[in-house]
Amino acid sequence: MRIEEYNIALHDVHVYAHHGVMSQERVVGAWFTLDIDIALSDCSSAYSDDITDTVSYAEVYDILLKKMATPFNLLEAVCKSMMETLFELYPTIIAIEIKMVKDTPPIGGDRLQSAVRMKAVR
Repeated sequence: MRIEEYNIALHDVHVYAHHGVMSQERVVGAWFTLDIDIALSDCSSAYSDDITDTVSYAEVYDILLKKMATPFNLLEAVCKSMMETLFELYPTIIAIEIKMVKDTPPIGGDRLQSAVRMKAVR
């Protein structure tokens, strides 16, 4: 057997943060939902059963929380910052896709969400 593709993911990560262009968003904050999919070049952890041979979900989660704690104007900037940090820390990452949803953007509408989806490759 040959493993062709190896991805890890975290979905439906809910975080309260203070991102937004409007000053009110920076003060009041809002709920965000994140999905992150990470493609890895090395799947040796599938054979070794050793956490040191892969990217830890817990570490990715901690990085997401730290980045969300720093206010940004644009969701795009938050996503880019997350991706840069992950690429820097983990050389086996070959691609990252992040979807970030602002669950209640201050633009009116019933059940409206705004979102950014970004994909970066090494």
